[in-house]
Amino acid sequence: MTVESQNPNNPAAPRKSRLPLPLILLGIAIIGGIAWGAHYYFIDRFYETTDDAYVNGNMVNVASQVSGTVTTVHVANTQYVKEGDVLLELDPTDAQVALDKAVADLGQTVRTVAHAFRVVDVDRANLQYQQTQVVRAKQDLARAMKLAPVNGVSKETLEHTRVDLAAAETSLAQAQTQLNADASLVTGTSVADHPQVKAAEADVRNAFIRLARMKIVAPATGIVAQKTILPGDQITPATPLMTLVPLESVWVDANFKETELRDLRLGQPVELTTDLYGSGETYHGKIIGFSAGTGSAFSVLPPQNATGNWIKVVQRLSVRIGLDPEEIRKNPLSIGLSVDVSADVHDLDGKRLSEVPVFAAGTTTQVFSGQTSGADALIEQTVSANQASAQ
Repeated sequence: MTVESQNPNNPAAPRKSRLPLPLILLGIAIIGGIAWGAHYYFIDRFYETTDDAYVNGNMVNVASQVSGTVTTVHVANTQYVKEGDVLLELDPTDAQVALDKAVADLGQTVRTVAHAFRVVDVDRANLQYQQTQVVRAKQDLARAMKLAPVNGVSKETLEHTRVDLAAAETSLAQAQTQLNADASLVTGTSVADHPQVKAAEADVRNAFIRLARMKIVAPATGIVAQKTILPGDQITPATPLMTLVPLESVWVDANFKETELRDLRLGQPVELTTDLYGSGETYHGKIIGFSAGTGSAFSVLPPQNATGNWIKVVQRLSVRIGLDPEEIRKNPLSIGLSVDVSADVHDLDGKRLSEVPVFAAGTTTQVFSGQTSGADALIEQTVSANQASAQ
């Protein structure tokens, strides 16, 4: 084995200088801090984000307007229905009987009123007859009085003519009274416009509507949920039948901390992602409203802060975010789903509270307005037929 000799005249090879590890870590931290600060200053500070956000929407509770027995159920949970679709049917037997009776009563009322008009015509004819009788009695009395001084008629005959005139005048007064009484029932009306006929028509219309309500229709377009009804069940107007959820009109309620609300304004754009579709599917919306109070303020037991022991807890306020209808139709969202929200707060010109509505909040349905369809035709037919028969 050989040993290399060391020459003291040859200097050792220079060592590479190394930065101490703490300095390296410090440099990395400084660079990272600068990068984070720049990112926050130029980007992040113009966005408010929260993952405490959920899809919300209207839930239309379906109930019957009348009591009855369910005979047919046409829908099931998760089924899509359109406004006006028949959801279920009730036994129509009693309602049909009630309608038939109302139609019969209307016909009888029309005949009775038509008869009342004919009675008035008879009374007028009788009044004219009694008037002629009075005229004739007066003429007879006048002739008798001319003949009486020359003994042309007996005193008995003269007295009889006076009695006949008094009787004729009494009959005339009775005829006038009868005409006034009968005419008061029909004056200013016709058979079709008579109050009794109108009341009977209202009964027919009411029975017709009740029969129409044996079919319970969807008041809105949406998805069926919470259906609990089955054929054979007895229901009342207070019985919950099912719920319809119109998924095309959902929105998002984002709960921001009160410290994050400073720069939020109505109309600011918002981007949203969900776990359902992942980050690859981004929804776009805008802020359309702020809740009037925090969740704790509207709770069943509001907080009592005027106590000896108090701990401040950061509150959250619900912010409503309207969504793009086209995006919702393309990728529907079910209510209750969680959402990640990022609000762009570059534009601070908007208001926190608008003096006019910023979105169409009203809802309406037209399905119940058609329940009287066909009732007027049935009434007109019944009135015409019975009025003609009563002539």
